[in-house]
Formats: sequence, C-alpha cells, structure tokens
Amino acid sequence: MRPNVETFIGCDAPYEAAKIVLYGAPFDSTTSFRPGARFGPAAMRHESFGIETWSPYQQKELTEYAVFDSGDLELCFGSAESALADIEARAEEILTDGKLPLLLGGEHLVTLGAVRAVAKRYPDLHIVHFDAHADLRDDYLGARFSHACVIRRCHDILGDGRIHQFGIRSGDREEFRFADDHTALHPFDFTGLEETVAALKESGAPVYFTIDLDCLDPAVFPGTGTPEAGGVTFPQLLKAILQVSGTNVVGGDDNEQAPIMDAGGTSTAAACKVLRELLLALL
Repeated sequence: MRPNVETFIGCDAPYEAAKIVLYGAPFDSTTSFRPGARFGPAAMRHESFGIETWSPYQQKELTEYAVFDSGDLELCFGSAESALADIEARAEEILTDGKLPLLLGGEHLVTLGAVRAVAKRYPDLHIVHFDAHADLRDDYLGARFSHACVIRRCHDILGDGRIHQFGIRSGDREEFRFADDHTALHPFDFTGLEETVAALKESGAPVYFTIDLDCLDPAVFPGTGTPEAGGVTFPQLLKAILQVSGTNVVGGDDNEQAPIMDAGGTSTAAACKVLRELLLALL
C-alpha cells in the first residue's frame, strides 16, 4: 500500500537522487483574457498517465532518469509579488541543492519568480523565450506585474542582448519597437533559432528556457487563455526544444495551459507530451 500522491508520470524519484525537480505554480491572477491556467499543473499530472514514459522521438525512457515532482506551491492569488516571492524561494532551494528547477505554470508571470532566483546564481544568464506574445509591455492597465509584462520585467534584470524570443505573433506597436532595440525577437516561427543556439553553445552561457504553450497554433492547442492564430505545430516545437536543450540550460518552465478552455482534453494531452519531451531533452 502506498500513499495516493499524484506526480507527473515517471517523475517519482527521491529528491536526493533527482537531476531535475518539477514544481508547480497554479497562479493566474493577472491573466488578461481567459483565466484557468492555475489548473494547468494539476491537469498535466493527472492526464500524464494517458501517455507513455517512452519517447519514440528521442528513443529515451523517462523512468530510467531521476526526476522529482515536488507538487504545487500554495500561492496567494491576491498578491502577485507574494506569489513571485514564493516561486523564487522554491527555485533558490532547488538550485542550492545542485538541481535544475523546472516550473509548471500557471500564467506566464510565474516565470519572473524563477528568473529572479536563477539570475542571482548565474549573473550572465540568457533567456530563450517561445511564445505567441512579446510580453514586453511596461505595464498592462497600470500593472507592472502582469503576464503581459513578464519578459519586460526579466529585461529589467538581464538588460540588452540576453533575451531571445521566437514565435512571437502578437503585441502592441511599442512592444515591437522595444524589441528592436533591446531583445532579439524572431517573429512567427523558429527562424534564427539554429544560429542563436550555436552562439549560446559557443559562449557556454547559462540559459533559462521558458515555453508559453500558446506558441502552438490554437488549432493544435486551443486550451490556453490567450489563443493566437498562426502558431507552430507540435513537430516544429519539438524540434526547437531539442535544439535549445543542447545549450547550457540551468532552469526553465512550461506555462499557460488552461485545461478548462478545452473540454475535449486535446490541449492537456499535448501539454503532457511537450513536458515529457522537454524533460527527456534536458536529461
């Protein structure tokens, strides 16, 4: 008889042995359109048992590696800063123990808490960002801590030349103008990723890898709060994940799945598969 503790499939190794630690951030209090991403981490764990631990794409078996799923943080829905502080503290704990923190969102703002922790340990950190949205607003309706501002807040920490954005197909004019001067924004798809990865490999720079699942086309992934037509396919995303995994990834996240927006469960199934492949690519 064992306790009924639900983890992502194949991610039940002891903490001490784990190379990667999953931690969930069920937070969506600044979502600008359709809420529901707070339910993403739990849905991914529950539905993960509908997929296999074997990846035919990478020819790897997840149970042969050590991943620890620490479950979801209990976050304050009424305070973005309080939630970010809790996420930062968990990421710091994982990093201190010499493990790679992999965050499950939640809305994209949760990335900021993790980046704060990782940037303290790696001052020369770069971010590779997959998304439909630029997330470069200085504020959204007066709020500087919003999922629409998360990469702008990360830029506040890292500065110019260290944020690499791919798949972006939405944002206001000022966001794109800001990107022209301060980030490397590659619109619509993963064009330029190969060159970016080559440069990051050559430099050996530490990389934080953030994936907003709405980079996928809503025909493939409708279960998200801010769907944007014109996204990439699952095979394109998988190829891009495998490319980025060849860099010095020291932390990352997978966010913006809102399972209640896709009653058929297709999006959750896709999110589970993305997470399995991301884990195996990083192991």
